Amino acid sequence: MSRALQQADVLCDLGRHEQAAALAAQHLAEHPDDATALVLLARCRHRLGDEQQALTTVEHALRVEPESVSARLLHTHVLLALKEYERAEGSARRAVELAPQYWGSHYTLGTVLDREVRGRAVRKKRRRAAYESARAAVALAPEESDAHFLVGLTAQRTGNHRVARQAYETALRLDPDSSGAHNNLSLLHLRHGRLRPGSWTRAAEGFVQSAALDLNDRRARHNLETMAWGAVSGCRWVALAGIIAVSCGSARLRAGAAGTDALVTHLVCTAVLAGSWGGWLLWQSRRVPPHLRRPLLLVARGCRQVLGMAFAVGLLIVHSALALVLWRSVLFGALAIPLFFFALVMSVAGRTALEQRAPKP
Repeated sequence: MSRALQQADVLCDLGRHEQAAALAAQHLAEHPDDATALVLLARCRHRLGDEQQALTTVEHALRVEPESVSARLLHTHVLLALKEYERAEGSARRAVELAPQYWGSHYTLGTVLDREVRGRAVRKKRRRAAYESARAAVALAPEESDAHFLVGLTAQRTGNHRVARQAYETALRLDPDSSGAHNNLSLLHLRHGRLRPGSWTRAAEGFVQSAALDLNDRRARHNLETMAWGAVSGCRWVALAGIIAVSCGSARLRAGAAGTDALVTHLVCTAVLAGSWGGWLLWQSRRVPPHLRRPLLLVARGCRQVLGMAFAVGLLIVHSALALVLWRSVLFGALAIPLFFFALVMSVAGRTALEQRAPKP
């Protein structure tokens, strides 16, 4: 390998892909059939998002050196980026044939097989095959975090959450900065660990860590938005309890309660409101430790669905508080029902909008 090509390889590893591509192209001007340089140039173009040029370059490398494993693996990843899944699978299987003892070949094949396809039966079969490829990669390279992550991902898709959790934990032990492992492990805590104390908190911590490690990964931020929306959405049931208590108290007052009875009624309604909201705040303060409050608040402020749900719940709170003062107004009391239905509508609309905005895997 020439000195210029070595420099290009180092620059590519450092993320300076444009400079690396320029050096590789300069080398290829004198050595147009250098397969190593062609693969390096294709890798740079792939990282820069120029998939068509990357595909043309790596296929040139394969014509020069048909049994190049590095070219075959890169060819697979470029085809995946172009969503040419059948060709990508064929290229990945050829890589396994060329290097059956190299973990990267099995890892790449597992990645291809993990992609969604139509047909439930076919998808189930491919996911099992992807899991087996991931296990083969781990057997060949137990120290590779990416291989364990793929085991976790494929196990999670097949419903084996215990294996998925163990695989993500192993991946994080090998690479604590794995954003994907933090994110997916947090999803397991959130969706399948609801009965375990502290699962919600661990999930939030993982999403925050994932978002901090990869600022371009929209999945962790979306998951944090969903958690913030869920916390605010849950308030509507606390608000409903307050509305029922105040409505019952207002009805008792309008029925003629006076003196001591009226005072007791006001005190009971106030106690129910203060107790329900105080209990909810206490629960949330224990659920969300101080170091997570600011990230969740920042995410909530930037999410229209969370703000819309907070507005609807806020109206219920204001109504409950004012109803104790305006208990004589039957019209004002009747506002409780449409306000609660408005909160339900905002809940359904918010959930639907968040699901539609969810980043594709």
